[in-house]
Amino acid sequence: MSGRLHDKRALVTGATSNIGRAIAERFAAEGAHVVVSGRSAERGAEVVDAIRARGGRADFVQADLDGSAEASRALAEEAVSVLGGGIDVLVNNAGIFPGDSTPDTDEKSFDRVYAVNVKAPFFLTAALAPAMAGAGGGAIINLGSWVARLGIPVGALYSSSKGAMETLTRAWAAEFGPRGVRVNAISPGVVHTPVPGVAHPAENMMKGTPAGGIGHPEAIAYAAVYLAGDEAAFVHGIVLDVDGGRTTAAVLAA
Repeated sequence: MSGRLHDKRALVTGATSNIGRAIAERFAAEGAHVVVSGRSAERGAEVVDAIRARGGRADFVQADLDGSAEASRALAEEAVSVLGGGIDVLVNNAGIFPGDSTPDTDEKSFDRVYAVNVKAPFFLTAALAPAMAGAGGGAIINLGSWVARLGIPVGALYSSSKGAMETLTRAWAAEFGPRGVRVNAISPGVVHTPVPGVAHPAENMMKGTPAGGIGHPEAIAYAAVYLAGDEAAFVHGIVLDVDGGRTTAAVLAA
């Protein structure tokens, strides 16, 4: 443990699996007290137990971030209480990904995606950023996606919601940065915890990239530690691509 986030108080949404879990575990390993948030109490307890078993500090707060301001405010209030009165780092990670085509997307699905992926983090940030500023500063990290900037023929709805989060990152950096709250985003590539002997269906999307394959959630977690910590004190409003080069470079076969 290097202690890069020593005594920071952090809230990570969608922290019961994949990227969110990796971020919560890495934050705790770096000395932060982490609120693990998600819908499943069982999975939340599993993450918290794993963190505590390694000597870290973590608590679970159950939340269904349905896009309502009430749900976001309730999570903010409970997390602040659990963490002893304040939050230094917010990670807006929770999201849903329907891979439907545009003609196959109904209105209910459209509203659900924007509720979870955009409205929920919007109102959670609104609930926490002013208090962060009042306490002297903090860091907010949003999760974007490589598909927000490189078009693929499915999942247009999800892509657009992540594009919205990247836009909000820049707007919030301008709004809250002068008051001491740094706002940045991470844009992951295809990231998945590998299962031995099982090929992930999205592996083909990483062919022709410098990395040549899918990434592990820990890669995103390390990027989040950087953006949350003092080393990134001069970093505002960026979208950090952690995507194996998917959006920046093409590797041509010989």
